[in-house]
Amino acid sequence: MPINVMIVDDSAVVRQVMEDVLKRHHDIKVIATAADPIFAMAKMQQQWPDVIVLDIEMPRMDGITFLKKIMSTRPTPVVICSTLTEKGADITMEALSAGALSAITKPTLGLKDFLQDSSADLVSAIRAAACARVGRLRTAPLRADPQRTKVPGAPAPKLTADAVLDAPVANSHLPTTEKIVAVGTSTGGTQALEVVLSALPRNSPGIVVVQHMPEKFTQSFAKRLDSLSEIDVKEAEHNDRIVPGRALIAPGGKHMVVKRSGAQYFVEVIDGPLVSRHRPSVDVLFRSVAKAAGRNAIGVIMTGMGDDGARGMKEMFDTGAKTFAQDEASCVVFGMPKEAIEHGGVTEVISLSQVAGVIERHGR
Repeated sequence: MPINVMIVDDSAVVRQVMEDVLKRHHDIKVIATAADPIFAMAKMQQQWPDVIVLDIEMPRMDGITFLKKIMSTRPTPVVICSTLTEKGADITMEALSAGALSAITKPTLGLKDFLQDSSADLVSAIRAAACARVGRLRTAPLRADPQRTKVPGAPAPKLTADAVLDAPVANSHLPTTEKIVAVGTSTGGTQALEVVLSALPRNSPGIVVVQHMPEKFTQSFAKRLDSLSEIDVKEAEHNDRIVPGRALIAPGGKHMVVKRSGAQYFVEVIDGPLVSRHRPSVDVLFRSVAKAAGRNAIGVIMTGMGDDGARGMKEMFDTGAKTFAQDEASCVVFGMPKEAIEHGGVTEVISLSQVAGVIERHGR
């Protein structure tokens, strides 16, 4: 059965272009479009969509109010289509906190060309949302997903971490007094990360995180997590040190890799191609941790669509790291953890509620 999609946006151009883009994909069917949430609610009484693509700033009722109404009455997967501005990023974080699954950015100019060029991102976000179990969301965090490709309507070439880093050498690391923790997640991960990071004490080990999220949104995401957590949370910058009591979030549109100098660890924020169709990529982060830290690291892979991180986690496992996958029962999308388990790189499968305790215990 196709994925039934409703588009809610006050721009007639956006509605038309988005509908034309989605018609190219046989597994997606646009059942309705609406200029604002009032019209949308009337149409939803006739046929309820599987996924809603939602603008935020609209007349008569804003998207966040509409989103909250949906989540309180009949939770439905929602993909936000938000303007690419700092203000837009903050509002989008509020929408993700209210239960939206992911965000696609749109600029204030050149909308038609942008939507056509970014169709792979939109389609990927819709497919991921259709697989999500929104009943497992806590209506109080954030989220977002794929990176744009440059070939209209076509998926990015699926490169591995070889495109950025050489493979690690197994068991080549002497023990250090400090552990580092590498976390990878995607769809559903913004809320999952809030659960985990807000539960950690100040003396937790240093953490590096890849959350699939578009450029411009990761800074607002990190600030929100920082406001909710006892540990410091920030968007990673080049040469930031990984220290106890701090979590570094990979910037959208960049890869983050871990390096070691003596007994200290730091990150480099670098350009590079999409890896596993993402930038930042969990596979790139995990491979760099395997190379730099090996048995001195802990790996955690959480809810998300696709297989990014599965190969990198196996490399961490092979170099002596303890590795953990979130279980299916607590995942919004059991894609990335399932792939990591099937690749044979997972030490233990745990629930979301256990992740913070595992990080704290094994970090010591």
